[in-house]
Amino acid sequence: MFLRNENRTPSPQQQRVIELVAKGLTNREVADQLGIDPHVVRNYLGVIYDKIGLSNRVELALWYEARVHEGKVNWANLG
Repeated sequence: MFLRNENRTPSPQQQRVIELVAKGLTNREVADQLGIDPHVVRNYLGVIYDKIGLSNRVELALWYEARVHEGKVNWANLG
């Protein structure tokens, strides 16, 4: 099996999606906040899950909150 050495750090747009999902927003609410289609949010989430090794939005929210608690998230505050 060949494993690529991929960048596992979320892109800035993916970071915004993660933050909004972690706040409990639905895909439609995230899409409205970012000015994109809800299907694009769903696609982003699939890429994010694969990138950081998660399988759902609850795991994603817990992953994000753990990073915030550890001081490892230096992303812009969305307010």
